[in-house]
Amino acid sequence: MPIIAALWRNPALSLLRSLSTVGAHTLLSRILGFVRDLVLAQVFGANAQTDAFFVAFKIPNFLRRLFAEGAFATAFVPVLTEYRSKREYRELKDFVDHVAGSLGLVTLAVSLIGVVAAPLVVSLFALGWVIDGDPGKLDLAAQMLRLTFPYLFFISLTAFAGGIMNAHDRFAVPAFTPVLLNLCLIGAALWLAPQMEPGVVALAWGVLIAGIAQFTFQLPFLAKLKLLPRPRPGFHDPGVRRILKLMVPAMFAVSVTQINLLLDTVLASFLVSGSISWLYYSDRLMEFPVGILGVALSTVILPRLSRRQAEAAPETFSRELDWGLRTAFVFGVPAAVGLIMLAGPMMATLFQSEAFDAHDVAMAQRSLMAYGLGLQAFVLIKVLAPGFYARQDTRTPVRIGMIAMAANMLLNLLFIYPLQHAGLALATSLAAYLNAFLLLRGLRREGAYRPVSGWRRLTLQVGLAALALAVMIMSVSPDLAEWVGAGRGQRVLWLIGLVVGGVVSYLGVLWLSGVRPRDLHSRR
Repeated sequence: MPIIAALWRNPALSLLRSLSTVGAHTLLSRILGFVRDLVLAQVFGANAQTDAFFVAFKIPNFLRRLFAEGAFATAFVPVLTEYRSKREYRELKDFVDHVAGSLGLVTLAVSLIGVVAAPLVVSLFALGWVIDGDPGKLDLAAQMLRLTFPYLFFISLTAFAGGIMNAHDRFAVPAFTPVLLNLCLIGAALWLAPQMEPGVVALAWGVLIAGIAQFTFQLPFLAKLKLLPRPRPGFHDPGVRRILKLMVPAMFAVSVTQINLLLDTVLASFLVSGSISWLYYSDRLMEFPVGILGVALSTVILPRLSRRQAEAAPETFSRELDWGLRTAFVFGVPAAVGLIMLAGPMMATLFQSEAFDAHDVAMAQRSLMAYGLGLQAFVLIKVLAPGFYARQDTRTPVRIGMIAMAANMLLNLLFIYPLQHAGLALATSLAAYLNAFLLLRGLRREGAYRPVSGWRRLTLQVGLAALALAVMIMSVSPDLAEWVGAGRGQRVLWLIGLVVGGVVSYLGVLWLSGVRPRDLHSRR
């Protein structure tokens, strides 16, 4: 705890304060996300209907991460930052108007196509159901996809508004906005589902309502910046054309992890019913630390690195990238250790019910442990990729992403039969490490990143602290059978105690080993 307190008080660390702002709001969103998933598991369990919903939700959600929050954000923020630094307000406003019009037109067209071609899209993403001749799942998923696909249009415009605010160092509102999705889905499960047959269709309505709510919520804050757009398609605008040029390769590169996760869904459709749901709940728990740490780091560091690139300040660029990597390492390692060792207890505490029974807990534990092995890589990618995008280099991550994707597919085929759904998660984790390693090597070779001294010592210190964390959990945590057999209140108390004890153990050993706040900020 002294580390965090001292870091926060240091007035020079504006990066840390921005990270804390994003992380705090993301934490709120992730907590509500857990509540959401807890409600879904309690109400619907893990079965053919939930598999159908998760496919219908994953498709537009995948496109959101790939197109809106992925490729678009990484292309839009650097160009917007350059306009803000070097152009007059009138040029900046025209650029924002043209981007809003162009983005809205494209995503509206894609959404309409998705609604019309819903059965075909579902068949492509759940090929196993087609081969198995399961029309019930396909029809239900297509029905829900017609409701969830327009979410892409609204959430893309939400990402556009969030990019503007992030470029102006207004991080709180975009970080809070995802809370609305969780609230809408919780409301749909508890109050709308009992009115519908089948009730799971209510979740698709919740996704659509959430998209509308998230977009409209951000409009007043854009107005305060005097950048509320008047959408005008402008594909010939120089700024829009630069974004499109950067987006084409970035659409693949920035979301390699998401593509791999979607491929897991496709392959899981060939496995027993429940496999897609087990992977979904595992992914949700893995995304908690990735969101709080990785996404928050990426959100904060991209506009900062873009600004340093526009200012032609390579030394500062490298220092701030080093800060991001140190922060990701110091807090990512204990998160990974905790996720692996507490996979079963977390599944039992959060999701176990009559609908999500002990067998589901055990199956989801396996895939969560496999995802946990790759947690550090997932977070590092969130820091390393902006190092390329801030320099408006999207081609290098594309080449790296293609290598990682090929490795993931090969590993999927290698692991799926002996390990079933957990093998798919393990393949994704190993491919993420390959992706992170190649990104780091690329930045080093191009001279964009030069590590600050002290990494070897920091690695040893973090390793000792992580070992203390692991020993504490192993010596105190009950067996999984005891977790499954205990009451919900007892499980909650056990889990809170282990988490608090783990945090104290890790930070305490880290402090005793000599890690101080200065070790985590960029040095001059």
